[in-house]
Amino acid sequence: MDTRRMTKTAMIAAIYTALCFVPGLSMIAFGQIQVRIAEALTVLPVLDKDAIWGVTFGCFLANLIGAMTGINPTGIIDAVIGTSATFLAAVCTWKFRDIRTFNMPMLSALMPVVFNFFFVGAELAFLFMPDHLITGTLLNGTYVAIGELIAVTVGIFLLPALGRTGLFTGSEA
Repeated sequence: MDTRRMTKTAMIAAIYTALCFVPGLSMIAFGQIQVRIAEALTVLPVLDKDAIWGVTFGCFLANLIGAMTGINPTGIIDAVIGTSATFLAAVCTWKFRDIRTFNMPMLSALMPVVFNFFFVGAELAFLFMPDHLITGTLLNGTYVAIGELIAVTVGIFLLPALGRTGLFTGSEA
């Protein structure tokens, strides 16, 4: 990885992490009912494969820092489960980038919603509703998916502008 690609990846990670701790936004970035505005960046793999690593590392840092500071009630487990969901969703977002509906990468945008529904929904059920895992996964997954859908909708509307900046070119491999 060259310096330009590494810098771009680090910047995406830094922006993702910082957005999770903006005063006011940090209160809704973690927990059972969450709208993590940083998740708007999860659509970036549509533009650039390097964004897979940027959003994954940003998610890991946000979950880890959140756990260490007590803001993230799910603790360290979210640094593993939530980050895994983000990584898998980012890979699928990249893979499905060319499938368009009304010239929008809708299938790609749904990947973070779907993966977080299952992974984070199950994580929250395991931690907060261990006697009702299936119901807990469905309930918590729905809450997480609604917040995720809000965030990726913001991301979808940002994609055209970000694509025109020229920042996301040259990392197709």
